[in-house]
Amino acid sequence: MMSEEQAQPEQQAAQPKKKVKIIQTLGTRKMAVARAIARPGNGTIIVNGKPLELMQPEMARMKVQEPFIIAGDAAKSVDIDVNVTGGGPIGQADAVRTAVANALVGFDRKLKPQFMAYDRTLLVSDPRRTEPHKPSRSSAGPRRHKQRSKR
Repeated sequence: MMSEEQAQPEQQAAQPKKKVKIIQTLGTRKMAVARAIARPGNGTIIVNGKPLELMQPEMARMKVQEPFIIAGDAAKSVDIDVNVTGGGPIGQADAVRTAVANALVGFDRKLKPQFMAYDRTLLVSDPRRTEPHKPSRSSAGPRRHKQRSKR
């Protein structure tokens, strides 16, 4: 004979579980790569394990907040966790901005025209990269040559 404690988990398993919508996005800028995971929640944003409010420098934080300002109330129902590596602080901020905007569009397709009208780089990563340095003068730069006298 089964006790009540053993019968209860069977009843819970019989009920269909709700699927939680989880969206993974990627944002890049120069050498920075940001990976964002978005799930339904109450609007918290975590960047590399810290809340967005603690992100420094302030200019980078303001760049990252742009998608949330444009999205308005739609952003308050999504929790986003971002992991960003490589590049400098501003490149990382642009990468996070792109990843977050794509995650918000994944939850609400109506935001895409608003983001595109504001700035295309919110949804599309900037493809430009630095030119590799050439041999024998690599510390001077990719196109630097030795100075020549014309006379």
